[in-house]
Amino acid sequence: MAKKALLRRLSDVDFRLLRVFRAVVACGGVSAAELELNISRSTISRHLTDLEFRLGSRLCHRGPAGFSLTEEGERIHAAALQLFSAIHVFQAEVDETNKDLAGHLSISFFDKNATNPSVKLPDAIRAFERIAPKVKIEVYVEPINIVETGVLNGRYQVGIVPMHKTSDNLDYHNLYSEAMYLYCGKHHPLFLKSDSDISRQDMQKQKYAGFPFHSPNMMASHDWKLKRRAIVNNEEALATLILSGCYIGFLPDHVAKRFVDAGDMCALRPDVYNYPSDHSAIVRKTPKMPKRVEKFIGCLRTAHEQ
Repeated sequence: MAKKALLRRLSDVDFRLLRVFRAVVACGGVSAAELELNISRSTISRHLTDLEFRLGSRLCHRGPAGFSLTEEGERIHAAALQLFSAIHVFQAEVDETNKDLAGHLSISFFDKNATNPSVKLPDAIRAFERIAPKVKIEVYVEPINIVETGVLNGRYQVGIVPMHKTSDNLDYHNLYSEAMYLYCGKHHPLFLKSDSDISRQDMQKQKYAGFPFHSPNMMASHDWKLKRRAIVNNEEALATLILSGCYIGFLPDHVAKRFVDAGDMCALRPDVYNYPSDHSAIVRKTPKMPKRVEKFIGCLRTAHEQ
């Protein structure tokens, strides 16, 4: 490790690496930070190595013997906490001095919700537009882990995801629920079978398509011991595999409805293979929410409560 620091000016990359370092220290190690950051241990280790190279100092000991900060790491960690605290104070002050609701609002959610009658996101956006017409809205559709990571690192200001685990660094606002069922396509061998003829063993022999990241989908497949033979990261891809007749998979009933109505798909043992998926809006606890984000969360909650 070089003795002389290579870092001369902070960049966006440095802020991202410092956020990872801060999370690892807060969690007490790389393994514990994996769930918090929603990225793999190898990626976290690479980020720490990159930060050490840029700073020219070894920051921590990590490995089978456990995690601990070096003397340099202690100083860098303390400085990083002061840096982020100052940034949070600055952002809050700027927001408070801005009389108009302006700037941008970045929203990210997981997959299809326009066909779910329980989703009132369009109503919330319409209400928000009336009170904050100057705000530029950005909307992204991402896998669950990307939404959560994006909110944690500040890429997205608001995320909407199925509830499956919680983070101490996020606030959660319950919004709506959707019903999940296990489906197969009309070319699948189970399509013409009656529910009474389908056993748990029959189901466990089928090729299952599902998500590779921590989610209600993954938890359900583990509970019922379904064997994943294909990986997808969104419901459009999942529906395509189910329609092929080669795979079974869980879909929200509102997504599957048009395929079921057309006779292209059916639910398998819906009395057994089903689960509710509760969705929440997520925002970072710190820094303090800008006024535009606070107002939008209020619009979201009001729309779904009504």
